[in-house]
Parts: sequence; C-alpha cells; structure tokens
Amino acid sequence: MALSSQVMPLGRDLPFIDPQWTGSWVKRKFRLRRSSDFKRVRQTGKAYTHPFVVLSVLPNQVDQLRIGITASKAVGSAVERNRAKRRLRAVVDGLLPRLRAGWDVVLIARKPALTADFGDLSQSVRELMNRARLFVESETDFDD
Repeated sequence: MALSSQVMPLGRDLPFIDPQWTGSWVKRKFRLRRSSDFKRVRQTGKAYTHPFVVLSVLPNQVDQLRIGITASKAVGSAVERNRAKRRLRAVVDGLLPRLRAGWDVVLIARKPALTADFGDLSQSVRELMNRARLFVESETDFDD
C-alpha cells in the first residue's frame, strides 16, 4: 500500500480558520491570570447570568480588554471543565475584535455549557456581553 504524497493541512493552513484571528486568544495581553484578578472582578464587578455561563465585568485602568475563563468543580471532572473552558474560548475568540477596551471580563462556565449546542452557547455569551455593553457597537442582530 503506497502512502499518499498529498500532505494534510494542519493548524492555520485549514481553510475554515480565519488566519487573522486564529490564536488571538493566546496573547497574554488578553488574559486575566492571577486568582486575585479573578476575585477582584467577581467581588466588585457587575455580574450577568445565563444558564450556560456567568459574565462578570469591571472597568480597568489599563485601557485594554482582559478576559479570564474559569469553570468550578461543580461543572464536572477536569476533562469536562477543560472542555467547557475550550468551548468558551472558541466563542470569545470570534468576538475579540468587536469588544471594547478598558474592561476586565470573567466568564464562568456552568454545567449546562458542556452539553449546549455551540450556537446556543455562542448566542448566550453574545447576549450577556451585549447586556454588559461590551461591544464597540451594540449588537441588535445576533445572526452572523
């Protein structure tokens, strides 16, 4: 049996991934990393809830958008928590170009986020961000 000489594309070479935004999530300037930052946003910020996710926002002084995503043990095992966080990261990655600078944002996954349809999860995050007025322009139409 002969091996195909055609090489399968990997990562950024895949046709369905927009290279302009791929990997923007991994830039450290977009992340909240310290537990003290998460705690500060949760305790002093404004919270918006949905059955899939909780969104907490707090203005910051660095004129930069910083996002943290977490999932408690109530979501499930480590594998399930990581899956929930990956799904939320995928949703946020597509929204980064439209979000206002100057905010610290914490997204907390809830157990239903694991089994929710990705479109429903995306819709819920956009809805919460719109309620928090995080978009540069208000999103009245959620169809992309």
